[in-house]
Parts: sequence; structure tokens; C-alpha cells
Amino acid sequence: MWTEKSNLAILKEVGLRIKEYRIRQNLQQKELAEGAGVGLDTVVRLEQGKNVSFDKILRILRELDMLENLEGLIPEPPLSPILMKKLQGKNKKRVRN
Repeated sequence: MWTEKSNLAILKEVGLRIKEYRIRQNLQQKELAEGAGVGLDTVVRLEQGKNVSFDKILRILRELDMLENLEGLIPEPPLSPILMKKLQGKNKKRVRN
């Protein structure tokens, strides 16, 4: 779904979703902006699908209590089998006197 969309279309979709979460939390744009420590224009721009800095997006997500959703966006990479083997070798099996 996302790979078929342009960056502009993705920004618009994200903006609409942020707006929906804000409305569901019964927050006005001004309240969200103040709570997130950003300008009202930032919230308006984000909800319109315009470019906003990632720092400001993080502030807004934090205020909406959505920061945990970043795990789905950028999950921690799994350990490679080679790295797992190296880490296993570092565990002590016994203690010498």
C-alpha cells in the first residue's frame, strides 16, 4: 500500500491520521500545539500533509501518547546469526579459581 504512494500522498495520509487521533482525544489544534511545544502552524501544516521536521513530529506524537508506534515504523533490527554466535561465545560457562 505505502510503496505505491508518492511521498506527498504519504504525508497527506499521515496528516489525516494525526488529525483523527487529535480529534478522538478531543483536542483542538491549539491545545495540541501548546502541549507539544510547537507552533499552531506546525500542527496545521502536518494535518494538511505538508512537510514538518521530524523533531516536531516526535513532539506531537509524544503529546498524543503515540510515541510507542515508532517501534512499528522502525523496528529494532534482528541479530544476525553470525552476531548471535559471537555473543554466545562471550558467555562464561564456569568460573576458575
